[in-house]
Amino acid sequence: MAPDGIDYYVPAAVLGAAVLARLPGLVRGRRSPTVRTVNSLLFLPCLGFILSAPPTVTVVNRFTGVSNLSALLVHCLMTAYACASLVLLNYWKGQPEDCARARRRARAWWTGCCAVIVALTVLFALGDVPVEQPRNFDTYYATTPYISGMLVLYLLAYVIAGVAMALVCGNWMLDIGRRAADGTRTAVDRFLWVGLLVLVLGSVGNIVFSSVKLTAIAARWAGRDWDALNESLSPFMAVCGMVIGFGLLVPVYGPGLVDRVVRPLLDLHALRPLWRLARRSRPADRSRVFPSPPWYAGPEQVLLYRMTAIHDWMLDLCAYCADEVRERSYRRAKGAGAPEREAVAAGLAAMYVAAADARAREPEPPTERCAPAVVAVCAAEREDRDLLVSISRALAARPAAAAEPSLSAVGG
Repeated sequence: MAPDGIDYYVPAAVLGAAVLARLPGLVRGRRSPTVRTVNSLLFLPCLGFILSAPPTVTVVNRFTGVSNLSALLVHCLMTAYACASLVLLNYWKGQPEDCARARRRARAWWTGCCAVIVALTVLFALGDVPVEQPRNFDTYYATTPYISGMLVLYLLAYVIAGVAMALVCGNWMLDIGRRAADGTRTAVDRFLWVGLLVLVLGSVGNIVFSSVKLTAIAARWAGRDWDALNESLSPFMAVCGMVIGFGLLVPVYGPGLVDRVVRPLLDLHALRPLWRLARRSRPADRSRVFPSPPWYAGPEQVLLYRMTAIHDWMLDLCAYCADEVRERSYRRAKGAGAPEREAVAAGLAAMYVAAADARAREPEPPTERCAPAVVAVCAAEREDRDLLVSISRALAARPAAAAEPSLSAVGG
């Protein structure tokens, strides 16, 4: 059996880890309202989940001496969270020339949020909630004077914020779709569109969550017991909170994650054939030809080390490179209908395979043979920014029987 409150503490731990990861960025960009809002959208639900857990509810109530104080704190935190989500969307969508207008809209949202929080606090203070209810506060006190008003106000504010967020995100997605039709959509727009879609799903989830809670409260007013609806919402609320947090983080971290993790990993995978050839053909008398990245290196740094090692290996083979081998393989690939980029890579791949074989056969390099090959490599590097990856793919597609003759067999 899972420990009591685990369904609250797990998402709180995930969000807390994100808050700690973002802390250096918050310190550096503390003057930016966007940075502050992003961090508040991680911190507020994290604190809300912690305060919603039944064990925490008991601790807070005993520490403060105020029964069910956690319920008020959670309602205020989630109201602020809903407002912060709208404020962040306001800052994101605002153009640089509309900065003043975006700030005015943000102040209006925060003013309304503060008014709701003050009203919640006043209603809670006027009500009477003597019996501690860690899980069913909303339905247990649904008919209590003032507390019923507090619950309805909180849930209506949450519904309004969810509807507003869904509309803002939906309209923004349509704008991005129109830019895509015009051919002006950027890579950042793709992540933004995905994030907005996730936010719409999370907003709809919050609307459903609030609507079901209101239904359970209305059932109490009608003298019926639908508390099971309220009890079943805890996991759903946690999922919605995580979904909205994910949607807000996708546009912020998605492009950097792709550039620093996904693409380097894909390039490392694509470089495997060329890397294997380089390792197999390194000189036997040099035990540490290639530098090794530190153990804590990320994919981007590992890729840099590997590309540096391959470049060094290619420089070592320069003296053994025969342009005749490259030219012959290039013409063969062009004759087979390969695009120019693939044909160039096929020629270079065949040249380096033959050069590695030639060095294994003749430790002493021939003289005055590599100049045309070096010129061809430099020209290819100017035309293809991912030349190493192209050569590696050409090696992977190269049949074993297609090995070129070694340098010693080519005119030498």
